[in-house]
Amino acid sequence: MKIIILGAGQVGGTLAENLSNYNNDITIVDINSYKLKQLQEKYDLKTIKGHASYPNVLKDAQAEDADMLIAVTYSDEINILACHIAYTLFKTPNRIARIRSSDYIQESCKLFSPASIPIDHVISPEMTIANNICNLIEYPGALQITIFSNKNINLLAIKLDDPEIKLIENIISMFPDSVIESGMKIAAVYRNKKFILPELSTELQTGDEIFFITISQNIKLIVNELQKYEKPYKRIMIVGGGNIGAMLADKLDKNYQVKLIEIDQKRASELAKKLKNTTVFYGDASNEELLMQENIEQVEVFISITNDDEVNIMSAMLAKKMGAKKVLVLIQRRAYADLMQKSIIDISISPQESTISDFFKYLKNKSIVNIFSIRHGLAEVVEAVTRGDESTSQVIGKSLYEIKFPPGTIIGAIIRNSEIISEKNYNPVQQNDHFIIFLTDKKFIKDIELLFEPNPFFL
Repeated sequence: MKIIILGAGQVGGTLAENLSNYNNDITIVDINSYKLKQLQEKYDLKTIKGHASYPNVLKDAQAEDADMLIAVTYSDEINILACHIAYTLFKTPNRIARIRSSDYIQESCKLFSPASIPIDHVISPEMTIANNICNLIEYPGALQITIFSNKNINLLAIKLDDPEIKLIENIISMFPDSVIESGMKIAAVYRNKKFILPELSTELQTGDEIFFITISQNIKLIVNELQKYEKPYKRIMIVGGGNIGAMLADKLDKNYQVKLIEIDQKRASELAKKLKNTTVFYGDASNEELLMQENIEQVEVFISITNDDEVNIMSAMLAKKMGAKKVLVLIQRRAYADLMQKSIIDISISPQESTISDFFKYLKNKSIVNIFSIRHGLAEVVEAVTRGDESTSQVIGKSLYEIKFPPGTIIGAIIRNSEIISEKNYNPVQQNDHFIIFLTDKKFIKDIELLFEPNPFFL
């Protein structure tokens, strides 16, 4: 596929890294020659220096021959205009734009269509991050919650870090039959920097991270069974009044007591007028006196989501030291995220993971409907769907033992007719089965795609 990426920032770079692994013809456009050079040295792609929305720049990028244009510059307006020009002048068939402003996002259904502004899909990593944080606040004790194409089925990650929780050999038997029958499966266990496929003989240990596939109604029960009980949160403090912080505060302040600290005085003033139910402060979150004045020891969730990793880490560590119950930080650098795993930081959130999961939903692919990065890119969770019939598919009608999966593949679960089925019912594989697959090497995503793709005679 020939893909043009407009913008070589963090989002554009993350997309270039992932898409270049699938033998795509990538061209990336930016005005920053240093960023372009860095990407060209790392990946097999073409670069063009220029303004993303200029017609002559899009012509140089061969927009008329491109299969897809992805506009992810720093500016919503540039992204919108570039998609419009690509459609009007070059008839680029598929156009995806990153939109950051909630004002545009709220009106996206009315604004973006072939009859108005020709953008096929809008991606907003900021909105995805805000939604993910809301899920973690709604379910205290959860490490990660991800929703599959069936909106009622989730990937739930929990860390076994309470030594008082009694772990038994077959952890499934800890739960009522009603929960097991309604849909729950342990898909994988992360231990000592490795993912393992759990079996009945697998003895769980304190420090393990368990990945469940379950329906939404079971999340609270599973978390409460494996974590020390936490009361629902009430008092929340957010550091950073950018797009993510503003979206998050707007989502939370109707049900929680929310305080927001913003270091830019003008931005703080704007947010104070916009967020009627949030208490907005102008100040520095690394100021001990400010945190003390705002009763940091009473804060149940401290969320640091500025665009500076160092600020996020240091302010969260200070807040934890001063008594905040739980701290969440946004971390862009993968090296920093790895360091946080054994620190006092409770949860680190990766914007790269949100970007990739957002984008892959809109790739023109019939066999893979979702891809999520977990553990900051150490593994990918792929949701693949069986298409065709026994004569056209490589998997339908076969048992799992007959299917040649890539090395390191873990079959987390199979969803059939919107239900998580037990392993005894896996075989034979049926049409429209949804496989939840864990891959420890993202280069094998292409192999999964080819494995589940029916041959050309399937229509």
